[in-house]
Amino acid sequence: MRIRPRTHRAAGALAGLALAGLLAATAATAPASAAPTASGGDRRVAAEYFPDPGGSGRTVEVPANTPVRKGKSAAPLSAAEAAVDGTVGEQAVTGPSDDRLDIVIVGDGYTAGQQGDFHADATAKWADITALEPYKSYQGLFNVWTVDAVSNESGISGDPGADTVKDTALGSYFWCSGIERLICTDIDKVAAYAAKAPAADLVVVIANSTKYGGAGYSGLLAEGRPFNGVSTLSSDHASSSLIAAHEIGHSVGLLDDEYTYPEYGTWTGGEPGGINSTTYTAAQLTEKQAKWYRWLGQSDPAGGTVGTFEGSAYYPLGLNRPTESSIMRELNNTEFNLPGREAMIAGFYRAGNALSSTVDTKNPVGPGRRIAVSLADLNTSAAGTAAGSRTHRPGLARPELRWYVDGVEKVSARGRTAPTPAALGVRADGRGHRVTAEAVDRTDAIRDPAVRALATDTLTWNVRATGHRGR
Repeated sequence: MRIRPRTHRAAGALAGLALAGLLAATAATAPASAAPTASGGDRRVAAEYFPDPGGSGRTVEVPANTPVRKGKSAAPLSAAEAAVDGTVGEQAVTGPSDDRLDIVIVGDGYTAGQQGDFHADATAKWADITALEPYKSYQGLFNVWTVDAVSNESGISGDPGADTVKDTALGSYFWCSGIERLICTDIDKVAAYAAKAPAADLVVVIANSTKYGGAGYSGLLAEGRPFNGVSTLSSDHASSSLIAAHEIGHSVGLLDDEYTYPEYGTWTGGEPGGINSTTYTAAQLTEKQAKWYRWLGQSDPAGGTVGTFEGSAYYPLGLNRPTESSIMRELNNTEFNLPGREAMIAGFYRAGNALSSTVDTKNPVGPGRRIAVSLADLNTSAAGTAAGSRTHRPGLARPELRWYVDGVEKVSARGRTAPTPAALGVRADGRGHRVTAEAVDRTDAIRDPAVRALATDTLTWNVRATGHRGR
């Protein structure tokens, strides 16, 4: 039994892979008349975008803040609009933020009278994302908050044309860096709105538009942000949700892109750090027991079987990926491959705990004190018994709750959610005892023991030596 410190929410817990190799965009350039002027500071960050709804991505450097456009300045909100601006809503809150991966959704290009539309769009987009595995099976580890951002005008700049300029709360715009489908936003303004939520590990900006587009910002922890990733996507295009699903693969799963650029040629370095990229063949992975060797030969939800397929992390030669296709290679595939799923689950557990309790572990408890715990709802439902047993539904997650006294499991207490130390066999014998609750995710989507350890959450209480009741 491994006791894991409850320290998930350290600033570096979600440190994602930096997107390597910034490339010049190949998309059409916006007309010169639409080019924005510089606005104080030239901070630039990496962003990924997808020129075509079902295709591969591209990376490019973009301004961290929205450049000021000639002839357009932000108008102040009225008192009524200001009263709405910044309102925090609970989209899907499943537990305390200390035990959850917190995602904040902010809308841009929605007027005060359109905030209902924003909430409907946020619901629809989150439903799109959580229809995909492993998001679907692990919704109980997420908190999703909404923050209302009131814009003076409906829609965002660059829609329908590159010369369209809108006065919006976050300054989001198509034609960022001259690329039509790239939606950039003002990161400082996004951070100010996201800070209104109880916590923010990731941020999604929904731009009020029917036009396809979006982006994924990386490396924001290095800028001192409390969140690592920001995804932008258009509200009313069916394919835009996949952009966020892919981007979270970077910031939470620490996954490489699996698509390639001809310009990159052959990888000549050593073994890369990326979870889903390797210089090894399948035989070498097995010999070295490296990366995804445990999954080799398995039928994969992304198609085909797991092996080594040349081309990954932008290099068409010299690096291999686990499967021919996946959501990390192209958006016409909505599945993470098996190694990618395991990496995503590991990321969920780096940020969240499946096990929570309101009974403070820092204070001793009496033998008669009920120790109530709760499990994140991971494909489970209450069985309706006094013991609090739970029934598994088909899916990836399989949480299992066990109890230990002084390191020895009390098998009869499996699944119980509110036992007393006395009921677990602790006696008022003048000696101190320790009671531990342990939740382990037994899903077969995990094969790496290190990931299984991440998916194991424990809480331990010291039991007072005397007395039968009390707090």
